[in-house]
Amino acid sequence: MAAFIAQAGHETLGFTLTRELWGPTTAQLAYEPPSPKAAELGNVRPGDGRRFRGRGLLQITGRANYAACGHALGIDLETQPEQLEQALAAARASAWWWYRHGCSAFADSGDFIALTKRINGGVNGLVDRQRRWEIAKAAFGI
Repeated sequence: MAAFIAQAGHETLGFTLTRELWGPTTAQLAYEPPSPKAAELGNVRPGDGRRFRGRGLLQITGRANYAACGHALGIDLETQPEQLEQALAAARASAWWWYRHGCSAFADSGDFIALTKRINGGVNGLVDRQRRWEIAKAAFGI
């Protein structure tokens, strides 16, 4: 639980945002076809990068992830991706993503760097994530 809270806390800027801020930045432009990253995310139409930007507590990103998540939760996220900005859907989707990607195994083993890579694709914000993890562990008495 502490690792989930830490990761979600970082991804949402302290639980203040459930939608990725859009510049677009250079990294975000890679979400647009025909880039390899866009293909990996299932973004096939112009505008998919912005439309299927990170949302939820763990910032689910890309048309393919929205489709899989929506199917699992029984909601149409391809037609209405903004649903992931709402508290209940944001939490449910992030719990689904955590489970589907085996995040508990990393958290339980204490491999916080591997967990961060699983969620973020890299170690962006690692210091903040680790700080939040220490605070969450202390709150749980771990």
